Amino acid sequence: MASKAKTPNPIDVHVGSRVRLRRTMAKLSQEKLGDALGVTFQQIQKYEKGTNRIGASRMQKISETLNVPISFFFEDAPGSKSNSDSPGMEEAGSANFVMDFLSSAEGIELNRAFVRIPNAAIRRRIIDMVRTIAEETGEPEQ
Repeated sequence: MASKAKTPNPIDVHVGSRVRLRRTMAKLSQEKLGDALGVTFQQIQKYEKGTNRIGASRMQKISETLNVPISFFFEDAPGSKSNSDSPGMEEAGSANFVMDFLSSAEGIELNRAFVRIPNAAIRRRIIDMVRTIAEETGEPEQ
């Protein structure tokens, strides 16, 4: 009997992506986070991909190291009540799309620069400009 590769649990993948997001926002390498936790950077990679589950005590240490509450890692998790309050009102996979963007180097850089703009009217104009560029070069917003 051939063995199938085990697919990661969607919650583990989500929690791992949130660890990666917060780690990159904190400008911490996988190696530095691993050192703080007493594990290798390869173990951090496995946590971030969701291939290895994070135990409760390790989750507590990650939370402390990255200076966020444990609940941060479960926000918008698949199947969570906050995710299913309004079925059909959200594009399928849009939460993953946002997480992927915010976890990217460009997303982090754009977000950091954007929040440093003190004038709300200017921030609004930037959003309008980006929306216009996107509509001219890509698919229209739904």
